[in-house]
Amino acid sequence: MPRIVCLVPSITELLCDLGLSEQLVGRTGFCVHPWETVRKIPKVGGTKDLKFDRIRELEPTHVVVNVDENRKEDAEALAEFIPNVVVTHPLEPRDNLDLYRQMGETFGVDAEAERLCERFEQAYERAIAGVGEEQQVLYLIWRDPWMTIAPETYISQTLSLFGWETVPRQTEERYPQIDISACDVDRVLLSSEPFHFKEHHVREVEGLVPGATVSLIDGEMTSWYGSRAIRGLDYLAKFTA
Repeated sequence: MPRIVCLVPSITELLCDLGLSEQLVGRTGFCVHPWETVRKIPKVGGTKDLKFDRIRELEPTHVVVNVDENRKEDAEALAEFIPNVVVTHPLEPRDNLDLYRQMGETFGVDAEAERLCERFEQAYERAIAGVGEEQQVLYLIWRDPWMTIAPETYISQTLSLFGWETVPRQTEERYPQIDISACDVDRVLLSSEPFHFKEHHVREVEGLVPGATVSLIDGEMTSWYGSRAIRGLDYLAKFTA
């Protein structure tokens, strides 16, 4: 039976939804869903601050990592004592189908993965059926300095499904710093993660980007691939309506 350490919060949730919670022996401190299940699973540090000795003690057969969430050098170090390093890198909403099937094949839960695929396809069809007017959007993930997202990121690709195109359209960095006062956009979205923007930040940004509609947005619903992406598509369909 697999002994899984998962270092990706959204995939920890996915593994639980695939019925694999009993095989999860380690998680990061950011893996908090579903809480009643994961709170019983030992923590092994953060996504980029791992406790290697603790992971070794858990004797995992598999570790799940992500290209954006985890450092390459950490994955290489884990490969020295864990037989199977499962690498993930969803870049757009429909990549969730491959992700579900990858987890299903790796851990022997193909039928459960296909059921999730069916639910995702239904949510996807609902989402694209209600796409409204195109908007230019600045999606902020950090303050001091202000930071946003590149167009090839999962968040940007998900928003574009609804006609919301993020700026900047070209950047060499995946999460660039930006002068928000120089942005000419229709909307500014303040994410709940990794920086937890709050209501008083809305007023601050309104003063810096006049003419734009500024809103708080649930970052888990925009950035979490895996099973939460199904709920995320429904959430965004309502948010962008």
